[in-house]
Amino acid sequence: MIHATAIVHPGARIDESVSIGAYSIIGENVEIGAGTTVGPHVVIKGHTRIGRDNQIFQFASLGEVPQDKKYAGEPTRLEIGDRNTIREFCTFNLGTAQDVGVTRIGDDNWIMAYVHIAHDCQVGNKTIFANNSQLAGHVHVDDWAILGGFTGVHQFCRVGAHCMTAVGTVVLQDIPPYVTAAGNTASPFGINAEGLKRRGFSSESLLALKRAYRTLYKSGLLLEEARAKLEEDAAAHPEVRPILDFLAASKRGIIR
Repeated sequence: MIHATAIVHPGARIDESVSIGAYSIIGENVEIGAGTTVGPHVVIKGHTRIGRDNQIFQFASLGEVPQDKKYAGEPTRLEIGDRNTIREFCTFNLGTAQDVGVTRIGDDNWIMAYVHIAHDCQVGNKTIFANNSQLAGHVHVDDWAILGGFTGVHQFCRVGAHCMTAVGTVVLQDIPPYVTAAGNTASPFGINAEGLKRRGFSSESLLALKRAYRTLYKSGLLLEEARAKLEEDAAAHPEVRPILDFLAASKRGIIR
């Protein structure tokens, strides 16, 4: 159902099962998949593709041009997967030609009010963004990460899988997988043990990850020495391997 007051460009590709609320505006190059609900006063612009069964609440702005002075009108994109909840006043921008040209949000994410996802960000699946979480450009957030309210992430940072940040955390460097972070600037405070339990990690796996955390942060080893020790641990405990892969790919260094 499309409300009579909504403005939908005739070139937009909207599945017949999509619901669009009053006074919403849908641009020419927008595609919206089956079962998605768009609330009132939502603006969706740009080359934006939205998948199935998403719920988009009132006053969200999706696919607007990047807040980047270098942007010169290139046909960059925003891609949103399936079954996401996007609450009030969220702002997701298009990508830029300086990166891969697309901002991506995966599947099954729970994104609360006033969240900003800037140009070229890559967000995985099953994440939670609490109210007022803010991503600068080019940020990567991996699967199952949880950002506490008012978390701010500096451009080009990466937040690893299964991480959790406390309210008001300021992230200026990468957060390795499984780690809980807090503070301005962010510091590590152990692994996200409770979240991992809820996701079915065994007691043995949790113990291995706690040892890996101590190796990385409490042993006094230099980073390369810690990585060598983690390589030994990963041979017996595969759940440690994502930490090593993350460290190898990190460009901003990890929080300390």
